[in-house]
Amino acid sequence: MNRRKFLQQGSLSAAAVAALPLASAAETNAKPSFRAAFISDVHIKPGDIPEKGMQQAFKHVNALKPSVDFIINGGDAIMDAMKATKAKVQEQWDLWNKILNAENKLPIYHCIGNHDAWGWQMTEPEIKNDPLYNKTWVVQQHKMPGRYYSFTKNNWKFIVLDSAHENNGGYIAKIDEEQWQWLENELKNTDAETHICIASHIPIVSYVSGFFFDKTEDNGDRKISRALLHTDSFKLTELFRSHKNIRCCLSGHIHLQDMVDYRGIHYYCNGAVSGSWWGGAFKGFAPAYAIFEFFKDGSVNRKMVEYAL
Repeated sequence: MNRRKFLQQGSLSAAAVAALPLASAAETNAKPSFRAAFISDVHIKPGDIPEKGMQQAFKHVNALKPSVDFIINGGDAIMDAMKATKAKVQEQWDLWNKILNAENKLPIYHCIGNHDAWGWQMTEPEIKNDPLYNKTWVVQQHKMPGRYYSFTKNNWKFIVLDSAHENNGGYIAKIDEEQWQWLENELKNTDAETHICIASHIPIVSYVSGFFFDKTEDNGDRKISRALLHTDSFKLTELFRSHKNIRCCLSGHIHLQDMVDYRGIHYYCNGAVSGSWWGGAFKGFAPAYAIFEFFKDGSVNRKMVEYAL
């Protein structure tokens, strides 16, 4: 891949992006209450292209300040911890923190991605018994209040889920029983005037989950792995029907982009900052992040931003 071409972003300046209207007054008849950037699947690792790419992405978002109020990291911050030695994982986290501290001045809220969890594909007892095994390490690195949590901004509540779980050396997309009870209580205890946005690494509802693989099952059925879409989607969407103030759900993971309107909720899959894992575009989707406008009346607008060529 041509390094100069990939890293060239100057032709699309941050000022130009900031000047582009994300929603017209005719469409919303209101100004956004606030804006957030959704940056997902950075997959940082040592190397010229990944390091410069992450730097460019966070520089690009921060140049939009003050029009962007905060960042949501959709998960998979590092290339992989599922099958990597402790030293390799530490190297990746050190690189993530070094670039983030240098290039980002905005508040940032984190989702846990499957590749952020340590040791799922390792069999050594010393790894399985290490205090940092599973998600302890990523929670510490991101300084998260827990593997799932919520926060508020104006009249919006953001619920951040932990959606990837170890499964026989791989992983499965769902929320566990402890988290389910917490989510039910979180929704029940949110007043009806507060709008809700749910963020998860793996999509709850998605069209492009069925396009990740380039083939169907032998009988022609669409191939959607339990690792690509929440296996508890039916249960979750039924729960959501009882809470009319849920407006949208944001995710990454698939490295593709879509927007699905299902039962009045917008489900956004937001591509990947790393594109094809730092190998250019993935199935026609260039490295990108999303900017969301959140309105006082509960409406939402998204604009995808290709930060590099």
